[in-house]
Amino acid sequence: MPLTNQQYDSIFREYEEKQNRSRRNQLRKITEIYKKIPEYEEVEHSISSVCVAQTKKLLDGSDSALVDLKRTLHTLSEKKRSLLLSAGYPENYLEPEYDCPYCKDTGYIDGQKCICLKQRIISLLYEQSNIKEVLTKENFSTLSYAYYEGEDLRRFQQTVAACESFVQNFSSEYRNLFFYGSVGAGKSFLSNCIAKELIENGRLVLYFSAAGLLGALSGKSREEQIAVAHDLYGCDLLVIDDLGTEYTNAYVISQLFSCLNERHLRRKSTLISTNLSLEDLRNRYSERIFSRVTSNYEIHKITGPDIRMYRKTMMNRK
Repeated sequence: MPLTNQQYDSIFREYEEKQNRSRRNQLRKITEIYKKIPEYEEVEHSISSVCVAQTKKLLDGSDSALVDLKRTLHTLSEKKRSLLLSAGYPENYLEPEYDCPYCKDTGYIDGQKCICLKQRIISLLYEQSNIKEVLTKENFSTLSYAYYEGEDLRRFQQTVAACESFVQNFSSEYRNLFFYGSVGAGKSFLSNCIAKELIENGRLVLYFSAAGLLGALSGKSREEQIAVAHDLYGCDLLVIDDLGTEYTNAYVISQLFSCLNERHLRRKSTLISTNLSLEDLRNRYSERIFSRVTSNYEIHKITGPDIRMYRKTMMNRK
């Protein structure tokens, strides 16, 4: 599900508090320096006076005013730097301190969402979907081959190797993955393994059930649809789990194609898992979606026992 307006408001209140905290800390430091180094405050007043005087000369048509201003400001700045160092302070002591040096705690850089804002939004999405708790249990460190044998084992091992390669080469290779096969055989588990690794590597990963994805794309308003689409198209990896469980009609199919196509055009990786066979995929969705998947995704068939059902049976026996 997308974030609500209230959640967005909450995030931006956090950013406002960060900025206010930074200003308060800077003001505290300035007060401290003025008290311990009175000459520093005098130099700052001199800078203000020089700026006013030279600006007047500049407006009066003085050709040398700008050059004189730059030279004087440089001299006074060096004086401030020397005063701080002589008193045992670092030369950048009075510069603002930000949680995010890139956007200076505004959340945006040149009108685009900063990486810190994207991570905060995605963190909320994960908390909302409870996926964080799932990733603590389903990751490469808890992966087991014990449930598979024969051809099922071979397929699973090949898919695990592909997943590990996908993560290791994520920065340098554009790839998409498509998992299909038996119910409960490990498709979602491997999706979670990849998601956890990339999130821990600082990548922006959005994880949706197919129904949740289409619900998010539909949105309650045009503004919400645009905001959600921006995140869906721009995140590093989009995971679509259980494709085929959502209600399907012409509108849903067109929205799904638009999402997959836009991400492909932007060379943003997508991972899809489904219990549908390839034939079912072709019959249920448009030829365009089937063609997009078969031509641009690495297709891995995962077969084996229903591990979730097996575990439940074992728990009941205990």
